Amino acid sequence: MQELFSQLGIDWRLFLSQAANFLILLIVLRFFAYKPLLKLLKDRRQKIEDGLRKSDEADRRLGEVNQMAKDRLKDADREALGILRETEEKAKKLEAELLDQAKAKEEEAMRSTELIIKAKAEEAKRTMRSEAAALVKAALVKAVELDPKKIDDALVEQAVKAANANK
Repeated sequence: MQELFSQLGIDWRLFLSQAANFLILLIVLRFFAYKPLLKLLKDRRQKIEDGLRKSDEADRRLGEVNQMAKDRLKDADREALGILRETEEKAKKLEAELLDQAKAKEEEAMRSTELIIKAKAEEAKRTMRSEAAALVKAALVKAVELDPKKIDDALVEQAVKAANANK
């Protein structure tokens, strides 16, 4: 084997010393570089996995929050529609109530106006009757040429009634 090393130009003592140096360097690098580097890679991998897990958790929570927000918006929409319907119903009831009140006021005004018209008509009839009675009395006085005091008021009343009956 020594011949092989010498033909290749390898000095076995130098080779052994280099191999020993390599082993020492390998042991030193393993403790001071490789293990910390492996630990650093392991920590980094763990951080990445934690980040991915947290990201997935955040995505899940965001989905839940979005769903909750959608549910609340739907509830708010339903509630708003309910309030609108209720308000419309109240407005319709109020409108009907106001119309009923307006009709009642109108009917009351009509009744009041009718009463006033009837009262004025009665007053006009009384005035007309008294004037007609005076005219009939005057006509009877002239016709009979009697004293006006002697003419009976009952005759005048009969004449007025007869005149009203002819109308």
